[in-house]
Amino acid sequence: MAAPQLSLKARALRFLSLREHSRLELARKLARHAEEGDDVEALLDFLEKNNWLSQERFSESLIHRRASRYGNSRIVAELQSHGVNGEALQELKSTLADTELARAQEIWQRKFGVVATDPLVRNKHIRFLLQRGFSQRVVQKVIKGADLDE
Repeated sequence: MAAPQLSLKARALRFLSLREHSRLELARKLARHAEEGDDVEALLDFLEKNNWLSQERFSESLIHRRASRYGNSRIVAELQSHGVNGEALQELKSTLADTELARAQEIWQRKFGVVATDPLVRNKHIRFLLQRGFSQRVVQKVIKGADLDE
């Protein structure tokens, strides 16, 4: 026996009960299940009005999940791809910038832990941090700071 078809609102609440979603992401997921006559935008407005869908909570959740592994540029790019823009994005950037150096040092320490004397290995460390989305300024501070610790 097949499971009964969920309404669009029930699907939205199920998605939101699993984790926070951005408005853009939830609209994309719900559009696949929308039938003729369903108004996805009205449902999203209803969810926001009742505070079940929140861009701020989504942003905080994404930052919390990604900050221990990625740099600012990668996190900001992901936020933009989910439709977070404008003043909210600028505020999030400034809060991320305060902790970027400490996060980069922690990630470098966890991954490598030992200062590289070989230029090829040092370049590998630099590439690793750059690919994680850290700025060049922060990467240089992490690599130079590692030399000072020794």
